[in-house]
Amino acid sequence: MTNLTASPDASLTDSTVVIVGGTSGFGLEVANQAAAQGARLVLVGRDEAKLHRVLDGFTTPVTGYAADAGDPASAQTLFDRIGEFDHLVSTVGGAMGGGFLSAPIAEIRQTVEGKFLANLTIVRAAAPRVRANGSLTLTAGAGGAPHTASGALIGNQAIGTLARGLAVELAPEVRVNAVAPAWTPTPLWRDLAPEDLESTRRQMAESFPLQRTATIPEVAQAYLFLMTATFVTGQTLYVDGGASLI
Repeated sequence: MTNLTASPDASLTDSTVVIVGGTSGFGLEVANQAAAQGARLVLVGRDEAKLHRVLDGFTTPVTGYAADAGDPASAQTLFDRIGEFDHLVSTVGGAMGGGFLSAPIAEIRQTVEGKFLANLTIVRAAAPRVRANGSLTLTAGAGGAPHTASGALIGNQAIGTLARGLAVELAPEVRVNAVAPAWTPTPLWRDLAPEDLESTRRQMAESFPLQRTATIPEVAQAYLFLMTATFVTGQTLYVDGGASLI
């Protein structure tokens, strides 16, 4: 029977944290920060060789699985192998540019599916495995406009809707939230030439009220907060330097 008066333990010490997309960018930094707080880590990535390189970089034992967690059969097998855990972070999802008329329909569809349907697949497989007082934290995004980031904007909004729906469906045992970062220099942009990356960073910084872009550790802090904020559920936390205000 759920105790409706006791406050759950907010510590990550000895908790099991599963990070889908945990081999680079926000996911890897969340892993580093969670490990520093005493969490047991389970990292999931698509590239097996990259996964093993990342695992070798940790000084504490970390479990890793190479899997396409957005595929229903793979996701079910993955979470059957992982078993019970306390917290899940998913950084699955990409970005795109272009409006509803200018971007190819296939690209819009792929972006929406890569954000929404992939994460829906992940949480449907993961939800039965989350221990009481655990959490699911997804990744949306901030910034962009319908005429410049059509599929990405729809996908981000869908993640927020998914978090709100799941927060009710899984209450009171499990909390569900999302982090919405603004544009941040991460390995997602690895294919950009260095000068193009720096130009984009400057343009973005000038458009944010804080006049700079975030660092990866700053964004990762938001995931740690949502994992340990035991009375927060169904929320999308914007980490955007004030971009959504203007």
